[in-house]
Amino acid sequence: MYFSKEAIEAMPRIRRLNMINCITGIKPGNLIGTQSDRGQSNVAIFSNIVHLGSDPALLGIIFRPQHEKPRDTYLNIKSSGAFTVNAIPTNLIEHAHYTSAKFPQEVSEFDRCGLTKEYLHDFSAPFVKESPLKIGLELVEEIPITTNNTIMLVGRILHLQFPDDMMEEEGHLNLETINTVGIGGLNQYYRLQKIAQFPYAHLKDVPDFNK
Repeated sequence: MYFSKEAIEAMPRIRRLNMINCITGIKPGNLIGTQSDRGQSNVAIFSNIVHLGSDPALLGIIFRPQHEKPRDTYLNIKSSGAFTVNAIPTNLIEHAHYTSAKFPQEVSEFDRCGLTKEYLHDFSAPFVKESPLKIGLELVEEIPITTNNTIMLVGRILHLQFPDDMMEEEGHLNLETINTVGIGGLNQYYRLQKIAQFPYAHLKDVPDFNK
């Protein structure tokens, strides 16, 4: 099956949206926890969180255009400067999925979707208690992407918490041990399974694949 630029642009909106969201493969599934200036907690599912660097330790989140109706997560991060990223365990897929519904601003997704908020390390944004991998971040930069009016918010990691047995000898984290999920497209969920691990790729160690 082949699609040209013109064919992609001519597709019905929802069909195009689903296809393009799937083509990059499995993405990490996370819940972002925030709190408003009024103390209203918020949690929402995201699959577009990316690693930006380890020194300093930075993550980026892509937000859809916010100029018409800014979403609570974006507004809360901008006003408070704090947010959490929480991995989604397989037993909470349905709870996490429905945080994407457009709830009224005065309704907390924590309460409505059966998730437990907790405050750790004197950090102002709520973590998801049920999540085995929790990250607390401060907002350090906002980057507009002018091609489609999306926005990247960049966060610096202040707090990182996960089970002791998840970390391997050289600092690798075995994600399979915490039974979390990945997301394909907008609403397809996948288990994570570790299938291989290789050493750092030095040129001298590259096998001869043409034998």
